[in-house]
Amino acid sequence: MGRIKEWEELTICDNFLFQKVMQNQRLCKRLIEKLLGIKVKNITYPAAEKSIDVSATQKSIRLDLYVETDQGVILDIEMQTAEGSEGWLAKRTRYYQSMIDLDVLGKGKDYTDLKQSYVIFICTFDPFPDNGRKLYTFSNRCHEQDGLELGDETTKMFLNAKGTIGKVDKDIDSFLAYVDGKAAEGKFTQDVASEVDKVKQHNETKVEYMTLMMELKQQRREGQEEERVNSIRKMMQKLNLTAKQAMDVLDIPVKEQEKYVSSLCTTP
Repeated sequence: MGRIKEWEELTICDNFLFQKVMQNQRLCKRLIEKLLGIKVKNITYPAAEKSIDVSATQKSIRLDLYVETDQGVILDIEMQTAEGSEGWLAKRTRYYQSMIDLDVLGKGKDYTDLKQSYVIFICTFDPFPDNGRKLYTFSNRCHEQDGLELGDETTKMFLNAKGTIGKVDKDIDSFLAYVDGKAAEGKFTQDVASEVDKVKQHNETKVEYMTLMMELKQQRREGQEEERVNSIRKMMQKLNLTAKQAMDVLDIPVKEQEKYVSSLCTTP
C-alpha cells in the first residue's frame, strides 16, 4: 500500500479530491455527457463515495463517484492509479458491476428492474499495455454473430491518460492530458482545474481528509500489529520458543514487546 499523501500533494488523480470535485453537478454532468455522448438534464448522488455492503458476510466496496441520470442510467466512475497484476482491473469492474446490481435488487426490486449502468475507470496508465488506446469500451456481444448484442445494458469503459491512439471528445482528450499531469487546456478542463483549487482551499474538506487519513493510518498500524503477533506465534510454535525469545529473534524492541503480550495470551 502506497504512502499516504499530504493534503497539499493531492491532484485530480487522487480518489478523495476527484470525488469532491465531481460533487459540482455542473462539472459532473458535463463529464458524463462528454463520456457517453448524451444529454443529461439532471443527476442525483445516491451517496458521496457510496459504500455498498450487501450482507454482513460480504466484502463492502466504496465507490468514488456513484451517480444516476434523469434517464435512470447508473454510473460508477473511478480513478485508478495502481496498475497491479495482469487482469485484476477487469475483474474489479466485474465485481463493482455485480455489487451495483445486488444493491438495486437488495431494495426489493425484480431483476427486470435493473437499470442501464456503466462502470468507468479513468486510469493514469494503459490498462491494456502496449495497445495505447485513449478509450476502451466493452459490452457483451455474441461471438458467433457480428453485431448481435446481449442487451444486458452493462458497459465497462477504461480511459487511458497516456493513450495516443483513437479519437475521443476533445474535452475528454484535454481532461486526460490534465490527469496525466499536463496543463489544463480547454474550457471544461480549466473549469475542473479551478474546482480543484477551490476544493483545496476549503478548510473543512482539508480537515475531513486529514481525519480519514488518520483513520487509515490507524487501520494500517492495527494490521501490521496483527501480522507481527501472528509471526511471533508461529515462531513460538515452530521453534518452541517463549514469547520473549521469539520477539528477540524478530528484533522487536524491548519497549514495544509488552504491548504484544496480551494478544499472545489470547487464543488465535
